[in-house]
Amino acid sequence: MLIGTLRLSILFSRIIHRSALRRPRRLPDARQGFSLLEILVVLAIIAMLAAVVGPRLFAQLDRSKTTTGRLQIRSIEAALETMRLDIGRLPTQQEGLALLMQADPQQVAGWSGPYLDKALPSDPWNRPYIYIPPSDAADGTPGAPENRAKVISYGADGQEGGQGANADITSDQR
Repeated sequence: MLIGTLRLSILFSRIIHRSALRRPRRLPDARQGFSLLEILVVLAIIAMLAAVVGPRLFAQLDRSKTTTGRLQIRSIEAALETMRLDIGRLPTQQEGLALLMQADPQQVAGWSGPYLDKALPSDPWNRPYIYIPPSDAADGTPGAPENRAKVISYGADGQEGGQGANADITSDQR
């Protein structure tokens, strides 16, 4: 029995020794890594993706700023209408949109603001909104276009007129 066990252990040691010789262990080479060509190919793929996706993202950013401007103008219009109901008139050119946030109760009877939850917003391009009160020729007919105040943002370029992101955003647009 001892001889059989001894033979078996010698046989296993030879098998293990042979398999170790057949599959030598590779030690990690300190110089392994990516070749310059592989890195350049990856950079070229990233550049192509950026060229395709980038303009679409910037166009979406312009559209979102325009939408934000429209929503802010609607909010300011609603606050102006609430204030008009309280004090019986819209702000003058001199009072402007600042009257939505603070007023002297002795000078503006019935004022119960502030009429906006937060500070008066700037347009999406960090410029103040332009307020144009109703014309003096207004006849007082509710809802008539000449009886409505206008709130305007001149768009990305800050100039009157324009197209695309540079187009004006006004309270007349629906």
